[in-house]
Amino acid sequence: MRDAKPRASHFIAGAYAEDEQGDVIEVIYPGSGEKVAQVHSATPEIVEQALTAASSAQTAWSAMLGTERGRILRRAAEIIRERNRELSELETIDTGKPLQETLVADATSAADALEWFGNLAASLRGEHIQLGKDWAYSIREPLGVCVGIGAWNYPTQIAAWKGAPALACGNTMVFKPSEETPLCALKVAEALTEAGAPAGVYNVIQGRGDVGATLVSDPRVAKVSLTGSVPTGKKVYAAAAEGMRHVTMELGGKSPILIFDDADLETAVGGAILGNFYSTGQICSNGTRVFVQKDIKDAFLARLAERLKGITMGDPLDEAVNYGPMVSEAQLKIVLDFIEKGKAEGARLVTGGKRVGRNGWFIEPTVFADVADDMTIAREEIFGPVASILDFDTEEEVLARANATPFGLSAGVFTQDVTRAHRIARAFQAGSCWINTYNLTPVEVSFGGSKLSGVGRENGLAAIEHFSQLKTVYVGMEGVDAPY
Repeated sequence: MRDAKPRASHFIAGAYAEDEQGDVIEVIYPGSGEKVAQVHSATPEIVEQALTAASSAQTAWSAMLGTERGRILRRAAEIIRERNRELSELETIDTGKPLQETLVADATSAADALEWFGNLAASLRGEHIQLGKDWAYSIREPLGVCVGIGAWNYPTQIAAWKGAPALACGNTMVFKPSEETPLCALKVAEALTEAGAPAGVYNVIQGRGDVGATLVSDPRVAKVSLTGSVPTGKKVYAAAAEGMRHVTMELGGKSPILIFDDADLETAVGGAILGNFYSTGQICSNGTRVFVQKDIKDAFLARLAERLKGITMGDPLDEAVNYGPMVSEAQLKIVLDFIEKGKAEGARLVTGGKRVGRNGWFIEPTVFADVADDMTIAREEIFGPVASILDFDTEEEVLARANATPFGLSAGVFTQDVTRAHRIARAFQAGSCWINTYNLTPVEVSFGGSKLSGVGRENGLAAIEHFSQLKTVYVGMEGVDAPY
């Protein structure tokens, strides 16, 4: 295993920084359970250094031409692509996701974001409005210092998904990765600095919820972007509201996948696998409520169980492995508890359901059938490799059931009836939907949720709106006519 120890815990003002007075955060390799590194949580002094650096750098960074900012972002994308192997191995060590997966889905996605928003930076502009002889114009301005708070399932990607649009718009950022996966964001900061980002433009500090709370409540912070759970999102949203800060929340879900009897079976099974077992089920947009029309239910379950025999479980750093462990022992226990609830409440266990007897936090891919809408496994986010298969008869019925959830992150439909596909996509109460595929999230397309699954959008042109604001200037060309 390559050395995972970072040069220091934090990256501030263009250089690594350390304060060993901060609490120790151990980095555990999920593939074996062994400690591979440690970092220190940010002390108040470290937090102050990061916010001061970001505040000091913001004016000059925003004054640069968008072309210049974009050039730096694109150069950082090139650096990340050149180091894809190294960064993918680090992502695997950090998260436990198979190297086979991280080589194509993590650092590459971060590079895509930096490149795409880098290309966009030079084109950001306001508009001109003619008003008779008078006229008005708008100026698109950065918000200021932005705080990014990451989740542990995609640490490299999330660091760039938040950083790229923020920096393209002229903001600076202080990013706090999850304490479960603290290593990868430091490498994003390294790449940006090597690409020419001025000191303080992109900073990374470590910590748990207390550090995040300090960042969110600081008066110098203009914007908070969180990827995390709904309970965490509620706390961060409330804290940000105290200072009327701009907020983007990409939270959890309990998303539906609807599979009609005319769907291509192999495609539908493949979509269910991607929506439940990729990254060992640790994806917020996963479609863990799989509604299958009754006529094809048995065929679907049989083919799904057969294809799940094709998993190769083992050391995630082995490229032959395509299914890894849970990120932590605590998350493993949470998932096992949900599985027991599924059994106790009467769901039929089709396959899986047990911890695997080997080092690391491995669990079998698990499929439950005959799941009812009111069962715990059909209502609560599990964040693990557990698929709930539910029956349905009619389109009207399944749409009502699919939308009967407080969440609204994602949804998918599999059918060869193109009219029905678009009709259902329009009816879904979810922010990110797929037709005859699942969980594809290119940076060109906005991503985010509705209802309890979040506010705002990441990626696409929509992200620019969430990391900038418009100033309107009215120009009077004639005298002012006042009433007195």
